[in-house]
Amino acid sequence: MTLQEHGGLAAAINRVAAVRVADTRLLPPQQAEELARLAEAALGTDAAPPAGPAASSAGRGAARDAMSYTVTVEDTGATRVLNGSDTDASPQLADLVRFLQDHAR
Repeated sequence: MTLQEHGGLAAAINRVAAVRVADTRLLPPQQAEELARLAEAALGTDAAPPAGPAASSAGRGAARDAMSYTVTVEDTGATRVLNGSDTDASPQLADLVRFLQDHAR
């Protein structure tokens, strides 16, 4: 699983997005189980499409310094990508991002 973070206050300075990687095979069992649970929850909420361009552009103006996140989940040959930001991420995606920020390298 990977996490890429984009934007924020230092976006002009940090042009290269760091990629954090978490491999459940290398994590302690309890953390691996928690990561799997968080990923499953976030993937389960990803079915709803965005509210549309009007909502999207309104969100951008409301938080110009917001971070955006791309989480790539690879499991048994399948790859799923989750996208969100500080202003529009589901609570489940936000929990997954926090976990990856704390435990991925």
